[in-house]
Amino acid sequence: MNADTTTTRTPEETGAPRRGPMAAVLLAETRLFLREPGSLFWILAFPAVLLVILGFVPAFKEPQDDLGGRRVIDLYVPISVLLAMIMAGLQAMPPVLTAYRERGILRRMSTTPVRPAALLTAQITLHGAAALASALLVIGVGRLAYGVPLPGQLPGYVLALLLAVATVLAMGATICALSRTTKAATAVGSVAYLAMMFTAGVWVPVQAMPGTLRRIVEITPFGAASQALDQAASGHWPGWAHLGIVALWTAALGFTAGRVFRWQ
Repeated sequence: MNADTTTTRTPEETGAPRRGPMAAVLLAETRLFLREPGSLFWILAFPAVLLVILGFVPAFKEPQDDLGGRRVIDLYVPISVLLAMIMAGLQAMPPVLTAYRERGILRRMSTTPVRPAALLTAQITLHGAAALASALLVIGVGRLAYGVPLPGQLPGYVLALLLAVATVLAMGATICALSRTTKAATAVGSVAYLAMMFTAGVWVPVQAMPGTLRRIVEITPFGAASQALDQAASGHWPGWAHLGIVALWTAALGFTAGRVFRWQ
């Protein structure tokens, strides 16, 4: 007489790959992230769409003497790259992490083999990767649609790009740390988002700002990052002062987030 029994088979028996806790959390968060079309649009597509819209302005495609013979559309490629990062770090990530903490998910995770830090790491990884993917899309659109030259100083451009991503993710983590509720994170993130858009040059390129305002903007993380990316795009190594400012902001924000972040 045969009995029907259901047995649990191990990954080794089924031939499935064995995943560690961190990989499992990253996979689960990736699936959830891909189910959010709003976040995907604003991070991945909107910066490239904005660049396309700006390209319809005839004056933006004409060389400008006060810009050293460059066009306004050339300046807006690194600005659009920064916009993708600002969307990811200040608009998309803080409400997600704050909601996890507010609903007690991080507290419950602390009683399992999966540590809450794995969830934080997964969110930072996903939003950072999305921002970098959007940067590549913007550079491609600028090149193919408007003939914007590729970065002339590629290593310097990559360095400035990675520092900018680290800065915005550290800023987003700080907002999560200081905000007790999802509504507060959204409100604080929106204020920071508007301020960082201005300093990145979304409304007025940093290079076109008046002297005093430009010097003030250049000590902000995205004002310095905008200048560093523009210098690398033009074929020059980014100024060490600009890179240093971005690195200092990253260190200060990362330290603050680590000190004040609470899992519950």
